[in-house]
Amino acid sequence: MWRSGWRTSGVLRRLSGRSASLGAWRWASTTACERALLRYRVGEKIHGFTVSQVTSVPELTLTAVKLSHDGTGAQHLHLAREDRNNLFSVQFRTAPADSSGAPHVLEHTVLCGSQRYPCRDPFFKMLNRSLSTFMNAFTASDYTLYPFSTQNPKDFQNLLSVYLDAAFFPCLRELDFCQEGWRLEHEDPSDPQTPLVFKGVVFNEMKGAFTDNERIFSQHVQSRLLPDHTYSVVSGGDPLCIPDLTWEQLRQFHATHYHPSNARFFTYGNFPLEQHLKQIHEEALSKFQRIKPRTAVPAQKPWDKPREFQVTCAPDSLAAGSSEQTTISVSFLLPDITDTFEAFTLNLLSSLLISGPNSPFYKALIESGLGTDFSPDVGYNGCTRDAYFSVGLQGIAEKDIQTVRDLVDRTLDDIIEKGFEDDRIEALLHKIEIQMKHQSVSFGLALTSYIASCWNHDGDPVELLKLGSQVARFRKCLEENPKFLQEKVKQYFKNNQHKLTLSMKPDDKYSEKQMQLETEKLKQKVNSLSPEDKQQIYEKGLELQAQQSQPQDASCLPALKVSDIEPRIPFTEVEVALAAGDTPVQYCTQPTNGVIYFRAFSSLNTLPEELRPYVPLFCNVLTKLGCGGLDYRELAQQVDLKTGGLAAAPHVLPDDSHLDTYEQGVLFSSFCLDRNLPDMMHLWSEIFNNPCFEEEEHFRVLVKMTAQELSNGVPDAGHLYASIRAGRMLAPAGDLQETFGGMDQVRLMKSVAEMTDIKPILRKLPRIKKHLLNCDNFRCLRWRIRWTASSGPSAGVRRSGSLCPRTWWRNLHLRDLAGTPWSRGSW
Repeated sequence: MWRSGWRTSGVLRRLSGRSASLGAWRWASTTACERALLRYRVGEKIHGFTVSQVTSVPELTLTAVKLSHDGTGAQHLHLAREDRNNLFSVQFRTAPADSSGAPHVLEHTVLCGSQRYPCRDPFFKMLNRSLSTFMNAFTASDYTLYPFSTQNPKDFQNLLSVYLDAAFFPCLRELDFCQEGWRLEHEDPSDPQTPLVFKGVVFNEMKGAFTDNERIFSQHVQSRLLPDHTYSVVSGGDPLCIPDLTWEQLRQFHATHYHPSNARFFTYGNFPLEQHLKQIHEEALSKFQRIKPRTAVPAQKPWDKPREFQVTCAPDSLAAGSSEQTTISVSFLLPDITDTFEAFTLNLLSSLLISGPNSPFYKALIESGLGTDFSPDVGYNGCTRDAYFSVGLQGIAEKDIQTVRDLVDRTLDDIIEKGFEDDRIEALLHKIEIQMKHQSVSFGLALTSYIASCWNHDGDPVELLKLGSQVARFRKCLEENPKFLQEKVKQYFKNNQHKLTLSMKPDDKYSEKQMQLETEKLKQKVNSLSPEDKQQIYEKGLELQAQQSQPQDASCLPALKVSDIEPRIPFTEVEVALAAGDTPVQYCTQPTNGVIYFRAFSSLNTLPEELRPYVPLFCNVLTKLGCGGLDYRELAQQVDLKTGGLAAAPHVLPDDSHLDTYEQGVLFSSFCLDRNLPDMMHLWSEIFNNPCFEEEEHFRVLVKMTAQELSNGVPDAGHLYASIRAGRMLAPAGDLQETFGGMDQVRLMKSVAEMTDIKPILRKLPRIKKHLLNCDNFRCLRWRIRWTASSGPSAGVRRSGSLCPRTWWRNLHLRDLAGTPWSRGSW
């Protein structure tokens, strides 16, 4: 899978974990992080590896153990944490020199069989032989990552064996290269009279990728802002360049890049590290000698003056006839991402600049009415060696390009002069605090993604994880210099000559021109063939067709036995208590470090049919339009200061045993630190009882942004939309899912966004609220509470002081929900 400029979400959303106190760790060894801190010592030798660092990271409740392999120099980072969902990944620095897509084709081809497991596509065939919770592979701009996760120890060993053999000892057969990369083949492989055409999995994947205007724009931003080295090319492969890649070049790329000396191994969870190291050494690393990989990415040379470019794309088929399809962004080169504190600071600064309706660029650009949404790849991008920041607008008229540029410059001047409000900075730091405590089921995957780019360029991944110390240092810098952030804006934006202005406008003949270029490439390839070459192509086409039709023997792959599986599933105790007004409340006592979770479900059974298509829009704007005495800016500020976010989403729950039966409704959810529970419940109370549906201008902004996001997502999720549409005819629930999340919803939102008078749509929202938020339709109101756990080794689980269920329930003041019937609905 190719991810252009692949970056995970910002630091505020990338990590979630539980905090802990270090004080009691030395007194009792009860968790994986405690055992690791006591067990490993710097300089210790373990199965061919030497421990180089053992560090406690209490804010994420883990211990980091760094090692290096004595024979090959391979790096290994183990994060010991009391998490049953253990994860492994191996990462290679794969910086391409051209756009032939060698890293991407190689990622596909190594998964076509290996020495120990020669069956084709072992990953797919492991699905019914494994209890994996995640299996995949990713090609980024300068690295390739192979992660998996599982909760079963034997399954972990099985998957590790398959991954190691695939990465280090793949078959790399020529026919596999032809299948996965590219090939010339007759349209009908069995008929040599049909014309020769380009085929191949990666070739066609990238053709699809470059029908996405967002990807086209993001790729141009990266390649033109960082033109000196690998970022000027397409790591996933340009469809016009992929046919230049040869099988021999692919094999050579594997030999030089997929070597242990160029590898970074990552393990996470509560399984013993020793077993991982032993298996990695014996099955892979012991068979290699150290080399000196020449894969480092040099720094981009700064410019002495700004640059401008204009590119074209295909028109938006969902906005036919619209003249407002131009995109513009202004981008700035930032420092090397291995400077972890500077990267942390600039990431926070980026959030202050663009996140939410209180941010300066939201006010200046989004609320200007010039465009529909921020330009693609907006904000801080730390996926390349030299980071960069972009900001701009999409959906503008071409004549407004200069206006947007002027707005960007004026906004930066205003920030340098006025700075940021203290409450906005505190809200941002609160987000970091709550996300460090918030537990995610895919925490290991989030961690390996978070550290991948920095570690890829020899940055310190452990320093990157020390968010607590980075926050403390950030606060100290602000305390010592109140203009700390303003000076950063002046240094990296106002006075930065490495500045790119990129605009992209639609060209009605863009797709036609691309097809013409492909036709010329094909003609060039075919004209260079001799009769013998053509005969060989025909024979290889038949051979590949025969190979693809042969059943594969998967018996060589490891599989779990019944004896390897725990006979019982862990059971979570759930209690029901009566709170204010004798309302039943379901809650669950869990050690989640003072994070409290809320969920509620309201039925849509009584909603009139003509209002049903507007439920997703209602959910999207409900928490963004203001409520009670708060306007939308004040509400956004309070949500950031007091919660981890408030969400509402349409929900369709089919009954697997009765296809004609389903439940429809809206799911409300949020979480907060236990000290902020009264504030969170007050916000929900105001939203439920006093939502504000009078902010017409802001409502128009939200509609335009929603429509643009849906439209942009179609090229990348076409298969999902097709699946939803196909399911429409199978069951009643399928028809509702099409209404809520299919192409019908995309078209509806695009049409609403283009309305000159949006008042009729705005008037539908109170009607939906009347049916949705009342005692008859609130079929199930569920609290999911996770109480604070003491950090001491024997204190166990405790409930937070005065916040008993009856007390905190009173904060919800739901006048419409008194006497709500209770149901043990499953989520």
